[in-house]
Amino acid sequence: MHGGNLSNSSVHARCGHVTRARCEAMHATVQQELLLVSSLPKPELPPSPRECTVPFQPTASTGQGETLARRRYQKGSVIFSKSRQLWLGRYREDTIRQDGIVIRTRPQVVLGTKKELPTQRLAVRKLDEILSRINDRSYQPTRIATVAEFAVRWRGEVLAKRKPSTIGSANSHFNSHIIPQLGKLRLDQIGAENQQIFVNQLTGASRKTVLNILSTLSSMLTTAKDWGYACRGVEVRKLVLPERKTHVAAHFTRSQVESIFTLAQDPWRTFFILLTMTGLRAGEALGLQWADIDFDHRCIHVRRSAWYGKPQSTKSKGSAAPITLPSALSAVLAEYKANWKPNPDGFLFVTRNGRPPSSNKVVEYQLWPILDALEIPRCGLHAFRHSVASFIVDAGYSIEVAQQQLRHSNPRTTLGYTHFRGGATEQAMADVSDSLKLDAVGRNADRGSQYIQ
Repeated sequence: MHGGNLSNSSVHARCGHVTRARCEAMHATVQQELLLVSSLPKPELPPSPRECTVPFQPTASTGQGETLARRRYQKGSVIFSKSRQLWLGRYREDTIRQDGIVIRTRPQVVLGTKKELPTQRLAVRKLDEILSRINDRSYQPTRIATVAEFAVRWRGEVLAKRKPSTIGSANSHFNSHIIPQLGKLRLDQIGAENQQIFVNQLTGASRKTVLNILSTLSSMLTTAKDWGYACRGVEVRKLVLPERKTHVAAHFTRSQVESIFTLAQDPWRTFFILLTMTGLRAGEALGLQWADIDFDHRCIHVRRSAWYGKPQSTKSKGSAAPITLPSALSAVLAEYKANWKPNPDGFLFVTRNGRPPSSNKVVEYQLWPILDALEIPRCGLHAFRHSVASFIVDAGYSIEVAQQQLRHSNPRTTLGYTHFRGGATEQAMADVSDSLKLDAVGRNADRGSQYIQ
């Protein structure tokens, strides 16, 4: 076939043993098909656009404008550190920076110690568990940021919605500890090792203070993880914290409380009596309004707390519960209300500007002068709450009764508030002591003397 035509000789040569008539018929058929194809109209293709109207958006970038290769299934690499006796895993992961640019990083993670993973095969399996998230078909690049960068967002968008007291303590944790020590690290670098280093740097802080700081850090990291950032949470059980110190919280005896009532002047005499007969927290008592005092049903509704003169919600949902109004306290409050100077919001205790006072001012200017006069060591208003728990248990009631009155969620917390000093425990130990025969010395002295050297 040349130029679309078949010669007779070529057709005959291909036919071979086929008869001449049959070959001529086949030749005629081929010629007809060629003529039919050449007569068909050619399809017209749409003209190409002069400019592409779809903007080019690379799926990944190195940060300098270069596109990254398509992400493939990866196995990573396992390295053993002889100096640290640790198995380390390295892999590649696409992450999103704060400016929205996707970059490819190569993080390194600790897989375990030589004791935990004796062989390299076990270390590889551990790395496979980590890579399962990245190799998953639904995987999307994670976001990265430093602790200082994300803290700005978290404080503005999350912390700002919390209670004023929570904002104050969290800002103190950030400014004094978290930002200075962890601010330059990326969120994904705040693992168990760096968390332990951070705890070790909190020298002089009590166990409770360390836990409060870690709680603030954990809350921020949890939000970062929910928002798609690469990070790990705080696992307190994996950290070595300062030992618990045997500290006895400040509290008053019955005679000390009665002496305080004698020297105090209203409105603070009524305030101290209210704390002693209810076990309220100082902020809850300062946040009380007359609408919260139900004289008819003999109960007090705890609906808010006051912090530096600003009303806020109670410490927890369980704290917002009604408590009993004893008859003696009801009489004291009724007498106080008769001479009470009204204010717009109906607060029981206010300053000259009509707002609840700050609890630390009450301690400094009202409580401490009285304690100094009575030669009682200085302490805070929480000492009244500790005293109430002890009074309840000393009166012969169970720890569960004290827990209900103080509105603790855990009875173990209430146990830390009880300081036994008489009452039922004093009578019980007196009975035990009287039952012992201390004059039994000398009776049957020869019996068993051979065992004494």
